[in-house]
Amino acid sequence: MTAIEIAGPGSPQVLRAVQRPVPQLRPGEVLIRVAAAGVNRPDVAQRAGKYAPPPGVTDIPGLEVAGEIAALGAGVSAWKAGDEVCALLAGGGYAEYVAAPGVQCLPLPGRLTLREAAALPETFFTVYHNAFERAQLRKGEVLLVHGGSSGIGTTAIKLGKVTGARVLVTAGTDAKCQACSAFGAERAINYRTEDFVAVVNEVTAGHGADVILDMVGAAYLARNIAAAAVEGRIALIATLQGHEAQLDLRHLFQKRLRLMASLLRPQSVESKGRLAQALLANIWPLFDTHELLPPIHARFPLVEAWRAHELMESSEHIGKILLDVR
Repeated sequence: MTAIEIAGPGSPQVLRAVQRPVPQLRPGEVLIRVAAAGVNRPDVAQRAGKYAPPPGVTDIPGLEVAGEIAALGAGVSAWKAGDEVCALLAGGGYAEYVAAPGVQCLPLPGRLTLREAAALPETFFTVYHNAFERAQLRKGEVLLVHGGSSGIGTTAIKLGKVTGARVLVTAGTDAKCQACSAFGAERAINYRTEDFVAVVNEVTAGHGADVILDMVGAAYLARNIAAAAVEGRIALIATLQGHEAQLDLRHLFQKRLRLMASLLRPQSVESKGRLAQALLANIWPLFDTHELLPPIHARFPLVEAWRAHELMESSEHIGKILLDVR
């Protein structure tokens, strides 16, 4: 099969198309003939040598795909050959075939196509787990999302809105802010020209954000605490602008805040399988009556994965970047 490997840590040009053996299935896995794969920030970090795959996971990047099941491993009974699925992966998505735990696969929701469904797993698993399960976002609460125009951000807007939350976001340009508003954000804050703490307090009449979904990290920690409501929950999912910060713990006490952090990739197959079932039960039915697909900004052929990484690193995209495999 054709796959994309990382020749060595470096620029997007270290991504190269090679021939690799089709994966051999382990018990509980399915072989997916990939139609499209998602491109995500962790892929960029892996390529740069900053985010190694977990032990035993292929070095081929790619955390989400959609495609057709081509073969079943021992013990798989929930799927059959020919089923169309999207799947969360620990790696291997940048290839014509990938092995995935059967429990991490989901049927295509609503009327989505394979080429669309590749945009779902990484962001939906991440947002649902962190905003709804861990931070316990409830109807009527205020959700503040940093990086509102990213794949995670646009997914959080749509899921927050459809479940009855008030969604505020930050983004880096007026055009991105306008797009976030069109996707359903009540207020989009240009962090280059506005103080998001002041805007959040103004929009909420001093209440603050009940849940903050943050991928920025250290650079925003103190300001997130300032923007949070009493009994607020701050969910960290990445540290794009630093992982070391000084914190005055008294501010956590004063607002009775909860500060939590979670990475999806290192979690067990059992944990991800449970998340898949939660999405299937609670979110997938919403696709029948709501437009929940995050915007797809660009598509590239698999062999041009380096171009997708260049776009990702430019931060000029709004929504998802996908690779067309077939």
